[in-house]
Amino acid sequence: MRLLVVEDEEDLAEGLRVGLARSGYAVDVALDAAQAYDRLTVNEYDLMLLDVNLPDGDGFTLCRSLRSGEMELPGDGDLRVLMLTARGGLDDRVRGLDGGADDYLVKPFHLAELQARVRALLRRDTGGGSARLTVGDIVLDSARHQVTVAGRPLALTPKEFGVLEYLMTRPGHVVSSEELLEHVWDANADPFTQTVRVTVGTLRRKLGEGSIETVVGRGYRLREG
Repeated sequence: MRLLVVEDEEDLAEGLRVGLARSGYAVDVALDAAQAYDRLTVNEYDLMLLDVNLPDGDGFTLCRSLRSGEMELPGDGDLRVLMLTARGGLDDRVRGLDGGADDYLVKPFHLAELQARVRALLRRDTGGGSARLTVGDIVLDSARHQVTVAGRPLALTPKEFGVLEYLMTRPGHVVSSEELLEHVWDANADPFTQTVRVTVGTLRRKLGEGSIETVVGRGYRLREG
């Protein structure tokens, strides 16, 4: 899954980027509202972590422009928003949630709680109520960052884990290389490389031949049984 961190404190932004990347997410950073607008209109994100106080605006305004349709987003536009702010008063929390935020976390916070809230928000995409995804004999636990196949633990790289998680939220559906690149890799990925094909290939070998089907000219499909 691909996340956008909008935070003007560079040390905090980098800490969040590193911490979330270690959990397997592709993470981009915007240090102000202008950078956030630029990234949001070009890249398709699954979730945005949005600071309220920005040097050139505020998160409330950015969130409202998203929900009102003023900003045209790529993809389906179904972007989750988690507000991060030191402004923890009731009025601020109500304003943020009424303005379109999906959740609101007051600083300072523990990374573990942030990661749990991120997982909970991303599960809404599939209507899931658990951190576990199951397709056939494959079980993926996003909270523990573990995968088993027929009960056998499987060691995956962060990118292999991200690709598998994305495919498992869409079992039986064809997912293009471009969609995987958009949701699993960050802004530093080179769209002209074979990185998606190579990662899918190593993942397929680890899962077992036939687990991921290549649909020529369209993309990849995770078999449901």
